[in-house]
Amino acid sequence: EQRANKKMAQGVVVGFKDDRGFGFIRRDDGGGDVFVHARDIANADKLNQGQRVSFETVTDEKRGKLRADRVRVI
Repeated sequence: EQRANKKMAQGVVVGFKDDRGFGFIRRDDGGGDVFVHARDIANADKLNQGQRVSFETVTDEKRGKLRADRVRVI
């Protein structure tokens, strides 16, 4: 797992499927939506649409795409 950046990004949850344990965060910096898995949420069990969050982005080695890590509801 490789850190893409160390600065915490912020964004808004645009969808989260409780039954599947994943969703997407729309980044404030305009970088597009980032995948988030429930196991990567630091201070909650799930996310709700419209919640503001901070997170790091990491490269998912299996998929080669960015995903959110160390997600915190703010």
